[in-house]
Amino acid sequence: QVQLVESGGGLVQAGGSLRLSCAASGRILSINVMGWYRQAPGKQRELVAAITSTGTTNYADSVEGRFAISRDNAKNTAYLQMNSLKPEDTAVYYCHAEISVPIGSGYGLKNCWGQGTQVTVSS
Repeated sequence: QVQLVESGGGLVQAGGSLRLSCAASGRILSINVMGWYRQAPGKQRELVAAITSTGTTNYADSVEGRFAISRDNAKNTAYLQMNSLKPEDTAVYYCHAEISVPIGSGYGLKNCWGQGTQVTVSS
């Protein structure tokens, strides 16, 4: 069984910073893409940032230049450094990972989600 555990959310004033962490644990062969999504009340879940196993990153236009995603492959952990936060960044942030897991004599790909962590930015 594989699970993702997030931490680091909270309440911050506009212009402030937060750092989210996402640690994967369980029977993991390798982790392909790790990413952060967010969902604000009444809105669809959207991709915030993603990073491949080789370090290629992708960001939503709304966070480009303010957020930075990174990962520590040895620790199976991804991070999201969020700077210059705005009230519109308020949402529940979810970690996602595409993980290779052992299945029988081979392996399979498993899409895993964390439980979500609340980020609230006050004006």
